[in-house]
Amino acid sequence: MMPPAFVMRRRVEFADTDMAGAMHFAAYYRYMEVVEHAFFRSLGLSVASHVEGEAIGWPRAATKAEYFAPVRFEDILEMSLTVERMGERSLTHRVLFTCEGRRIAQTEATIVCCRAGGDTFEPIDIPADVRRRIEAGAPGARNDSERLE
Repeated sequence: MMPPAFVMRRRVEFADTDMAGAMHFAAYYRYMEVVEHAFFRSLGLSVASHVEGEAIGWPRAATKAEYFAPVRFEDILEMSLTVERMGERSLTHRVLFTCEGRRIAQTEATIVCCRAGGDTFEPIDIPADVRRRIEAGAPGARNDSERLE
């Protein structure tokens, strides 16, 4: 059983918009990564950490995005991350972006737990403690970003 959605809000920054005044498509991937990192931190984890004496990371194996409606500078996005699937070595998460109840975009990423030392990434089984924390989810599963000032 996967945890409930982890929700985070963030104001669209001017630097993330294009010449038409809408949030640039590539910014959704950066925001996806921001909410992914916040999700891991809410579990007492990091996407770059040491587990059982080994440096581990979570490089992407696949990503995709769908765009439904534009948002503009200073709009507030609500980003809901859900873990869709967790295998032995990878997990797939989806981030739904909404603004004032409107569906804006959706991203998906499959990330692989890897030994991160040296020049290469070697896939490893997700450590048991990390797996338990992801399955349990974060208390409250909500993080309103400090970027709302």
